[in-house]
Formats: sequence, structure tokens, C-alpha cells
Amino acid sequence: MFSNLKNIFKVPDLRNKILFLMAMVVLYRVGVAIRVPGIDEVAVRSFRQQANTQGALGFFNMFSGGAFASFSIFALGIMPYITASIIMQVLGVVIPKLEKLQQEGAVGQRKITQYTRYMAIGISTLQATALTFIFGNGNGNAFFGAAQNLPTNLRLLPDGMWPRGYLVIITLVGGTAVLMWIGELISQRGIGNGMSMVIFASVVSGLPSGFYAVFREKKWFVGTLLVLLCIFIVIAVVRVELGQRRIPVQFAKRVVGRRMYGGQSTYIPLKVNQSGVIPIIFASSVLLLPVLLTNLLGGASGGWRQWVQEWVDSNLVNSQGAVYIGLFSLMIIAFAYFYNSIAFDPIRQADQIRRQGGFIPGVRPGPQTERYLGKAVNRITLPGAVFVAIIAIMPYLLLWGFDVNNFPFAGTTVLIAVGVALELMRQIDSQLMLRNYEGFLK
Repeated sequence: MFSNLKNIFKVPDLRNKILFLMAMVVLYRVGVAIRVPGIDEVAVRSFRQQANTQGALGFFNMFSGGAFASFSIFALGIMPYITASIIMQVLGVVIPKLEKLQQEGAVGQRKITQYTRYMAIGISTLQATALTFIFGNGNGNAFFGAAQNLPTNLRLLPDGMWPRGYLVIITLVGGTAVLMWIGELISQRGIGNGMSMVIFASVVSGLPSGFYAVFREKKWFVGTLLVLLCIFIVIAVVRVELGQRRIPVQFAKRVVGRRMYGGQSTYIPLKVNQSGVIPIIFASSVLLLPVLLTNLLGGASGGWRQWVQEWVDSNLVNSQGAVYIGLFSLMIIAFAYFYNSIAFDPIRQADQIRRQGGFIPGVRPGPQTERYLGKAVNRITLPGAVFVAIIAIMPYLLLWGFDVNNFPFAGTTVLIAVGVALELMRQIDSQLMLRNYEGFLK
């Protein structure tokens, strides 16, 4: 193991990529510690306490590496870019022009990436404006829900909204743009996917403080139980992330000039967890929408508006409630099927196999191949979606009644961290094997 680690630093190119990646992560963590100018420090402390104990809000705080809770310049995190990327994938199915760009290779991908950047800036502008209006005007307790007993005067801008509000909006949007720039630099000059590494640095940064808070508040029993749970999740995630179903494909022989091509056998790898953590992102965003929409109902006493407000506060704001856990798990499974239907198109895949002169043994080309691939994807999606749902809600189920709020995303955190770490190890392993060094993966 240690000899393999030494091999990484023996290769100058790989060593420079690793050091550049570490430098960018340090730069990102420095930005997380820089607070937006003009924010009240006392109000930020109350804001941080509530953001660390929320279900959906805690999820966004985790993805920002704690920047959302401290209202730093990276408070929006990389989530606007992720949301824009998902929207572009969905639009690529329904808009013919985008679908054509996806098939044009590197040129089309550059255009799609540029459109994704513009959309990410637009989404971050909307989110920054909404956050500035909500917390700048002192409506923070309505945003978190009445059940959290926040002070009614939670105002992050003590001197009023304008003109300081413009500075806050510009700073938050600029922070998102800088994060996109850091992610692209990592992809170009470092190693691994830049956006994935930013997310990895965000979720891992909260692990030490999360464990410390649990051990300090709930003593050794709950802390030890949580450590064992994380170890079990790591083992399960590694097994599932590396698991795949291989559909064999054979190519017929063909003669081009005086040479014979084809005749080889290959396979289509279908991962068990093809959607990754994206269904969790979708489900958390949808569960957060009712909390935001109830602010439009106002604080009227009596009537159906009060009933809706109380139901949302008691069921959707409380991340350890039975209703929240049930809806969360069902939405994860539903969004896993939705994302896989977009990411893997059986019709396009069957047509590509036919054009290349290939076929699946025992299956006729054309509609039968489409139905076979569609059935295989649907069957393998179910265990993967159920696995992701169980990983996401397992800490809530095992720690039911212990009121562990400071470490609410153990399953999701480990799922993201292990997935990105495995992908990083694959790339390092391929770089070492390319230079005749022994890799990590056996």
C-alpha cells in the first residue's frame, strides 16, 4: 500500500496533478471561511444552529461544506451548476437541437457546457435574490418553520436591505462563478472530475465536526453506533458501486479492402447504482418546496392556511418524522427511475449497436433489442434505487428517538464520498498502469 503511494509521487505529471488538486481544495476551503460583507454576526450564529439541524436545509448546507450556514461567499455552493446540468440533460431529451449537439462530440459538448454555465448563473441569481430577501427582511423563522422556535427578528442585514442587498446578491453569484471556475480548472489541470471533487471536499469537511458533536452530546453509545453504521455503509457502497450487469454484445465480421474487421465480443456495463446521488438531490429539493411555498400563505391564524402551515412544520420540516422519511424514500426511488430513463435510452443504444454491426446473442436486432435493454435497465434500477433510499434513511431509522440533529446525513455523506473516492482511485490507477507501475485496484 505504501509503495503504491510512493509511486504516485515518482511520476512528475501525476504528482503535479495531485498537488494542484490539493491547492484548489485549500483555496475552496479558504473561500468557505470568508463571510459575505455586511452580515450580522449574531444573526449568523442563530442561522447556523438551525441550518445544521434541518432536513432539506441541512442537505444544502452539507453540499456547500458549511458555507450556507455561515453565509459565506460560497453559500450557494456548487448546487446551481448541478441543477443546471440536470436540467440540460432533461432538455436534451425533449429539445431536438440540444440532442443534436450531444451527438456532435467535443464541439457540441463545449456549447452545452457554455449553456450550462449561463443557466447556472441565472439559477444562482434567483437563489441569491430569494435568500437576500428572506433573511435580509427578517423572515428567517418563516423559512425554517415555526416549529424551530427561531427569534422573530432574525435579520442578517441589520442596516436594511438596500443598497447593501445588491452587494450580497452580487457576492453570492460571484462565489458560484468562482466555484465553477475552480471545478473546471481541476478537470483540466488536476485529476478527477472538478465538480465531483468540490462536492467531495464539501461533504468530507463536515465529518470530523459531526462525529465530535455526536460524541459530545450523546456520549459514547450513540457515537459508537454511528461509527459502526458508517463503516457498514462504506462496505455496502463499495460493493454496490463496483457492481454491474454486463450485457454481452458480438460484432459480425466484415471485409474492408484486404483486411477483415470485427468478430470480437464486448459487453455493455449497466451499473447497479447508475444514478448515484442525484435522486437524493431531487427528493430533497422537492421536499423543500412546500416549506418555501407556505411562506406565501402568510401567518394567518385559523382556517386552512394555518392547518397547512402546521402540517408542513410538523411533517416536512422535522427530518426525523415518519412522514418525512416515507416521502423521502419513495421520491428517491421514483427519481432514480426518472433519471435512468434519461441517462440510458434503450432505443438509441439498440440503434447504435445495429449500425456498428453488432447484436446481443439470442436477441434479434431492432425492437426486440430495445425491449430487452429496457427490461434489463428497469430490473437493475430497482435494487439500486432501493439501496440508495436505504442508505439515505438508515441513520434516521437506527437513531430513531435519539434526536441526533447535528449529523443528519451520514448515509448520503458516505455515499458521495465513497463514490468520488472510487472514481479518483480508478483514474490514479490508470495513470500508474500506463507508466508500468502497480496500481491500487487489484
